[in-house]
Amino acid sequence: MIQPILPIEAYTSQDWFDREQESIFSQTWQFAGFVEDLSESGDYLTVQAGVNNILVLLDDNKQMRAFHNICRHRGTQLLRTFGKRKKSIACPYHDWTYDLDGNLIAVPECKTQFPDLDFKILSLHKASVGTWRGMIFVHPDPDANSFVDWFNPLEPYLGHHQPEKLVEYVEGRTSHQINANWKIIVENYIDGYHLPHLHSQTLFMYDHRRQRSGFVGEHFHFYEPLAKDYLEGIENNSPLPLIDHVPKDKIGAYTPMLFPNLGLGETESSWSTFHIIPVAPDRSIVEIRSKVMPVSNWKYMQQEWKSWNYFGKRKLDKYGTGNEDDPLASGDFMAEDIYVCEQQQRSLKSPYFSIGAIAQDLEQSVYQYQINVLNYIEGGVGSRGK
Repeated sequence: MIQPILPIEAYTSQDWFDREQESIFSQTWQFAGFVEDLSESGDYLTVQAGVNNILVLLDDNKQMRAFHNICRHRGTQLLRTFGKRKKSIACPYHDWTYDLDGNLIAVPECKTQFPDLDFKILSLHKASVGTWRGMIFVHPDPDANSFVDWFNPLEPYLGHHQPEKLVEYVEGRTSHQINANWKIIVENYIDGYHLPHLHSQTLFMYDHRRQRSGFVGEHFHFYEPLAKDYLEGIENNSPLPLIDHVPKDKIGAYTPMLFPNLGLGETESSWSTFHIIPVAPDRSIVEIRSKVMPVSNWKYMQQEWKSWNYFGKRKLDKYGTGNEDDPLASGDFMAEDIYVCEQQQRSLKSPYFSIGAIAQDLEQSVYQYQINVLNYIEGGVGSRGK
């Protein structure tokens, strides 16, 4: 019987979940959004990074800054979600107010209630922020080391996509609540064994038998080429306009997983982020944002019509049941993945659960990923994403 790297408790217990929040998500660079989410001074967004809520904003000089999103008075969260053109930051509890550089600038009844208050030592706690490939990342540590060193080793394994030349497909932005531990979702994402099986009727456009994958540092990289029949008529077969700056001999599916929880989907016609957000030991949220070519709606309609000749011949139903309420008959590979992830989470409760065997090549990535997680939990990672 195969012994897994991580115990069942790693996927079910609150204690293990809390340790991950402190040891992994509070110690690594975390995805916060796209660069274009912030355009003017005072624009801001917030993101949870382990046990820390981080505020990212553009200051008066439109420079990106990051602070811990807690008031220095009593620790109340200052701002929620995202917003535009704040002139200052006021705590909703007692109206302590900070400027866009994080400096404390106003305290109600200061002279009578706090006659000896030193404004200078009560500025907001700083965090680290950086941008890479049009994405914003934050780190709770204000002195986090080398953002570039954390991501750049992955560059040779990515697609030739230039996200800054693409536009977000806002209507396609989705959020999925999944009743499974976040690591089960990551493991499904990096498992190459299931692709030609679970997704035989939904991801038939790619040649799963020729996949290539591996790790660089803690990051997973993956590539598989287009299926021959799809590639031969790609200008007509693609459901969306092709990304024009990716050479035809370089297109395919590039789907890395940036440690610990951000997948990228770089295909012939789109570029996407797949953000896995831990909520509880048995619950996660996956938020997907996609970018596409900046062409007219008419161009998109034309491409959809042309691709019908290729996709219209497919049944998109793994078992041919015709039941659209069945995730395995939905024609949606995301629905298929959610189904199996939730089923695996349920199986962990069974006394009969065990790992029977692993595919020699196509599932090794899952075990390497578990080793990486365990290294953080046990404190064995030197860089710790810093």
